[in-house]
Amino acid sequence: MTNDDVIHRSRLRLFALAREMGSVRAACRLLGVHHSTYYRWRRQLVRFGPELLRPRERRQPRMPNAIPPMVEQRILALALAYPGWGPDRLSLELGREKWGGLKVSANGVWRVLKRHGLNT
Repeated sequence: MTNDDVIHRSRLRLFALAREMGSVRAACRLLGVHHSTYYRWRRQLVRFGPELLRPRERRQPRMPNAIPPMVEQRILALALAYPGWGPDRLSLELGREKWGGLKVSANGVWRVLKRHGLNT
């Protein structure tokens, strides 16, 4: 039996226990579930059936403002070609047409350099 199955059974058990005891709050208190959570689960149970009480798979968080790998490669190439330039200068140069007109803040450049051990 998987962990999801155990969670699903315990949620269903909460409903059975509340029915037996005649008190939702007492059953919730006994199993350590807040009564508002019980009512949210009950709405889901009534609308969609018991299968929806299974734990949902969580999506991996995305970082929409993350620097794309291609831009990171350009930052590293430029930093290695010109080791005397700091994040401010690298950011300025990357913004020029010569380097592709990439808009990256100096702080973003610094974070990339730090991630690859090139910050000083």
